[in-house]
Amino acid sequence: MIDTKMARHPEGLAGDAPGTLPDWDLRDLYDSPEDPRIEADLVATQRRAEAFAGQYAGKLDALSGAALAVALRAYEALQEAMGKLSSYAQLLFAADSSNPAKGKFYQTISERVTAISTHTLFFTLELNRLGDGALAEKLRDPALAHYAPWLRDLRVFLPHQLSDEVEKLLLEKDVTGHAAWSRLFDETTAALRVNVGGEELTLSAALNKLSAPERAVREAAGKAVGAAMARHEKLFSLVTNTLAKDKQIDDEWRHYPAPTSFRNRANMVEDEVVQALVSAVKSSYGRLSHRYYALKAKWLGLEKLEHWDRNAPLPGDADRAISWAQAKALVLDAYGAFSPELAATIQPFFDKNWIDAAPREGKSGGAFAHPTVPSAHPYVLMNYHGRTRDVMTLAHELGHGAHQCLAAPRGYLMSGTPLTLAETASVFGEMLTFRALLNAETDPARRRIMLAGKVEDMLNTVVRQIAFYEFERQVHEERRHGELLPERIGEIWLGVQRESLGPVFNFTEEYRLFWAYVPHFIHTPFYVYAYAFGDCLVNALYAVYQESADKPGFVAKYREMLAAGGTKRHQELLAPFGLNAADPQFWTKGLDVISSFIDELAV
Repeated sequence: MIDTKMARHPEGLAGDAPGTLPDWDLRDLYDSPEDPRIEADLVATQRRAEAFAGQYAGKLDALSGAALAVALRAYEALQEAMGKLSSYAQLLFAADSSNPAKGKFYQTISERVTAISTHTLFFTLELNRLGDGALAEKLRDPALAHYAPWLRDLRVFLPHQLSDEVEKLLLEKDVTGHAAWSRLFDETTAALRVNVGGEELTLSAALNKLSAPERAVREAAGKAVGAAMARHEKLFSLVTNTLAKDKQIDDEWRHYPAPTSFRNRANMVEDEVVQALVSAVKSSYGRLSHRYYALKAKWLGLEKLEHWDRNAPLPGDADRAISWAQAKALVLDAYGAFSPELAATIQPFFDKNWIDAAPREGKSGGAFAHPTVPSAHPYVLMNYHGRTRDVMTLAHELGHGAHQCLAAPRGYLMSGTPLTLAETASVFGEMLTFRALLNAETDPARRRIMLAGKVEDMLNTVVRQIAFYEFERQVHEERRHGELLPERIGEIWLGVQRESLGPVFNFTEEYRLFWAYVPHFIHTPFYVYAYAFGDCLVNALYAVYQESADKPGFVAKYREMLAAGGTKRHQELLAPFGLNAADPQFWTKGLDVISSFIDELAV
């Protein structure tokens, strides 16, 4: 059973960082892979799952509302027990994917938890087969009514539910299917080494060089990353083709009309809302990314930008090194100025070693916040190397962490949020931290550089992620008609990059392979639009905060929104702020914030 609730930052970077950096302490889950509690929990959970099946399989229709609530609580406890085991194995593997022993442990736990899950699979399938009238009658019981939001969301998948036997087969086969291919991708990218100027670097460290101030270093890194990807091009293409075909088979059996349909259902967001977002961003490419990068080329004194210039620092941007202690203070102060209670929520991440920030070989690239289980607490992984962008990543992941902590009282089944809403607190935390840094800066030149940096981050979060979404959509749609050659995948990648980044860019041959390192395409297809959703949502939300005459009232409503977890959908959550994501103008307003920043820079 692979947990897909980890929230990953779109483009985390890694490298050397000043000062001492924390490694996380996972002992709140288990002491070590040899901890005897692991085997004891596996055995006990297996027995409980078997007993659960024996007690309830085929009998849900006859249960009263109160009795069904008892069954649901037992089911939730089993899911949490399995979630704890899976979370621990995932976190160990993410911290060192190149360690064979940890890879074996991760696979073993995945297989055993999946085997246990086969005994509980009947429960959700049988719940969905209850008639609407019968379920409504049972929901009159207050104990079962507590789970009404979860049951509501479960029934979204009723039209796509298969027979019990097929569902069990798909669950058991996942460990040798999608999960196995994902592990292959993770281990390959973790072991990959990139030769930049004679120095052997991890992929994350090499990608970090694309932000170097020296253009020659950026060029060398860009070509080296392309060369490293080329060495594994056939493998990455095979993984992508296989997983796209695997998804096609699943989609066809479940009668999903399009490759994107399952993700939209899982995100509890309507197809037309997603399409409105995508259309709004694509129609704004000209006034956002095309315009900004044309300005950047002028600032850099270049007629054309190469792909390795996209994240180049601007002239005069020294990007002063920020120690871990300074980063901690900056983020805590920014959160605290908005809400002392919110700052108190993220304080334990620092005090109790819930963060793994030190870059090292074998460690997963990028960053994520993993909620683990409500009876424990979230953990954050990132690769900190002392730049302003890393401070923003820290603020982002701690936003996830705060969200997960505040929603934890909802329990294992209802604390998690759809991916679209999961990005709200993270992006809002970034905005709080950026505004605090900007307000504290008195040097006009430095403020201008900071504003440009924020625009680039927003373009990476909105424009780049929608381009990623378009790349995935085209790959999956074409794969339905046959396997794609590596060259064709590269053509699709270059096409969406040219469209989204604009005519000022020249793309050299090696850039056609840069799709291959993006983990979202492998782990969670069509995840990426959630970043754009979250960024535009937060832009609108922050504007309401700035204009609010009752800021304490706003903060209270904001905390209530986070504490709701997965019990409410986006319409209910945004209504107290006077916002509606179904309105096409909602997205335009969010994009206008980015455009206004570019207006300020263009003066």
